[in-house]
Amino acid sequence: MHLKRLLWLLSLCVTLVIVTPAQSSHRFDFGPGQTAAGYTQVLPETLYNQERGYGFEPGAALKGVVRDGKDALRSDLITSTQPFYFSVAVPPGNYRVTVTLGDQAEATATTIKAELRRLMLESVATSKGQFITRSFIVNVRTPQFPGGEVRLKDREKTTEWWAWDEKLTLEFNGAHPAVCALEITPVEVPTVYLLGDSTVCDQPREPYNSWGQMLSRFFNDRVAVANHAESGESLKSSLGARRLDKVLSLIKRGDYLFLQFGHNDQKEKGEGLGAFTSYKSDLKKFVVAAHARGAVPVLVTSVQRRTFGTEGDAQGKITNSLGDYPDAVRQLAREEQVALIDLHAMSKTLYETLGPVGSGVLFKEGDGTHHSNYGSYELAQCIVAGIRANKLGLAKYLVKDLRTFDPAHPAAFAQFAVPPSPQQTNVKPLGN
Repeated sequence: MHLKRLLWLLSLCVTLVIVTPAQSSHRFDFGPGQTAAGYTQVLPETLYNQERGYGFEPGAALKGVVRDGKDALRSDLITSTQPFYFSVAVPPGNYRVTVTLGDQAEATATTIKAELRRLMLESVATSKGQFITRSFIVNVRTPQFPGGEVRLKDREKTTEWWAWDEKLTLEFNGAHPAVCALEITPVEVPTVYLLGDSTVCDQPREPYNSWGQMLSRFFNDRVAVANHAESGESLKSSLGARRLDKVLSLIKRGDYLFLQFGHNDQKEKGEGLGAFTSYKSDLKKFVVAAHARGAVPVLVTSVQRRTFGTEGDAQGKITNSLGDYPDAVRQLAREEQVALIDLHAMSKTLYETLGPVGSGVLFKEGDGTHHSNYGSYELAQCIVAGIRANKLGLAKYLVKDLRTFDPAHPAAFAQFAVPPSPQQTNVKPLGN
């Protein structure tokens, strides 16, 4: 009996050693004024280093402001005239991030992105003396998993490293961001895993963007979006890089796996390769694997390229540049009885609604495949419309202010107000 109790105590100690770090919360009071009880003070000069484990990323001109008041959290703040980044070292997992925004003396406007430009909060405005507390979920990951690690591309080790490092990084952007307080707490919530190509992945720099980066904006703080898509990937290369293995090491009952490939798969040539052969059979592997872990697979047809016809009946209409690949996805969805979001059809409607010239605002200039911030935002709304149309349980986690979206009636580009992130590139994403 004593031996059993000793073994139980030893197992409990091991469990505590493993679990406790991931269960700790971080609470930060921004500004040079009085620090609220239980919070860590953050000053403009608090730069991130590994020893401290939190702080601002270098580059921004930050300003600490102190106002009168008895509320320690709301009587001071940090702001800037340019976007700025704040990072906290955390283990892999999902985290509820709660921010308090506002200023006693001025109106504010704050947009928040996470990791690689994942849109979390859009244009949160406060009037003079008003404060708003909002929460959202950020997924943090590393390449390692039991039995191996993801085979990262060179760009993932450089410009995309924030998607894989040991930190949770927040971008504070907008016309007048004002941050009073920040709390980060590990949580267990349903997770939406994304696998796909450059039209899905977290693009690291402006002016490129993908619908997977915008999707998190449309969910509340009861669900996470974990974007494991990557530029240039096909189903075969994603398997080879062990991206599916990474997802399968994490995914559980009640989670979702969204799959959108095709752009790069259609370029793979050889005996036995094709939409209704190798592509469909590989896609089925992903579906079966998700089902085996109790997760819900969702198939997404490839987003259209901007390929307008120029003559006869094709004039002003998108011509399909993806061959049989969208139909192969539709066929598999029917056979396996899984949810289908027909982004191929919805994006055709979206592009044609704006027309051969007007649709240019959906894309990076001169690129007919990769999207702008506006384009990816509209496509993310197509995905949300598909979630609703399929009556997925996931729909209950959508934000309350969400309107019904129709790709034939997109929001005007002039009304789009998500501010760009600071870092720019002329390097085209992999794939086409």
